Amino acid sequence: MVAARERAILHVDMDAFYASVEERDDPSLKGRPVIVGGTGARGVVAAANYVVRRFGVHSAMPMSRALALCPQAVCLTPRMAHYKDVSREVFAVFHEVTPLVEGLSLDEAFLDVTASRALHGDEVAIARWIKSTIRERTQLAASVGVAPNKLVAKIASDLEKPDGLTVIPAAALPARLEALSIRRLPGLGRKKGDEVERAGLATLGELRRAPDALLRPLFGRDAQRVRERAAGIDDRPVLAEREDLSISAEETFDTDLADPARMEAELLALADRASGRLRAKQLAAGCVAVKVRRADFATFTRQQQLEPATQDSRVIGRAACDLLRRWRGEQPRARVRLLGVGVSDLAPATQLDLFAPGSVPQPAPLDATVDAIRRRFGAAGLTRASRLRK
Repeated sequence: MVAARERAILHVDMDAFYASVEERDDPSLKGRPVIVGGTGARGVVAAANYVVRRFGVHSAMPMSRALALCPQAVCLTPRMAHYKDVSREVFAVFHEVTPLVEGLSLDEAFLDVTASRALHGDEVAIARWIKSTIRERTQLAASVGVAPNKLVAKIASDLEKPDGLTVIPAAALPARLEALSIRRLPGLGRKKGDEVERAGLATLGELRRAPDALLRPLFGRDAQRVRERAAGIDDRPVLAEREDLSISAEETFDTDLADPARMEAELLALADRASGRLRAKQLAAGCVAVKVRRADFATFTRQQQLEPATQDSRVIGRAACDLLRRWRGEQPRARVRLLGVGVSDLAPATQLDLFAPGSVPQPAPLDATVDAIRRRFGAAGLTRASRLRK
């Protein structure tokens, strides 16, 4: 009877998703080291297939470092619109099993299948069906972790990659986690992991048993929570259709920007991207923020409220440029490595005008035209003339 009440959580993680899609679409890439990511001087690895990982290449690594480790790697520019299409196919499989799907990214999600077992069989059978159905429909592999909570399911999905299926039932939790490296704990981070290991804690079992005198200097007020996580304790629910808290777009430049006009041109392009995403989600923003990273990596943010809330590219772009000009007034000679535009305080666009006819207010004519062109020809199908200046 206890087992019937126990939650059944899956963590599904597509294996080297972007790179695997590229290999599927171009069979000549099979068996070759493949990297997907920015190819500029400051490009970053977005995905690395399992061949190139043997050379020490991993996601989020600078592309220059990745190519130093594996000069023969095939480097491909990301095709985000295509990956999103494939992701929709994958998530459609999830929704055939349960409505409780919490997407973490294009290639990763939590599923609560507790109530699905009566119709689809136990959680292991459901996990096998998901893996085989994704393979059948997309020719891609997924690794799945099955556990009584989100934390352990995420740990489990990573233990037998690629194409893995790892089950950790509640009764096996202490023994299964005991000898795992502290690096397996989601969210720990590399720098904090280094600190923990220097303190003499190498496994989750050691972390779970560590006294407060050892944990508090490392984690402060979070010491007890970290101890519980090391023991596999996690009562967070799977949150279906998580609400957007903010939408942002940013870009790192191959060469630091010094020209104010070029900075504003790039910022307006980022505002276009952010506001386009707002319109796609039928949202309006009540706050705009600008992110600026100098050449020395010092990072600054500035924000201001928007009244009324808007999804108009021109309004958001003007506000972003005003914020940038104020920041430049403080640091007129600064060279800029990265720029970003974010919008927050989001609300349904239907609230823009409660007395307007129709259920959804229409975008400004220019925005509507731009959106239509980009839907047909892709994001690169249209750009601002100011970005084309040398």
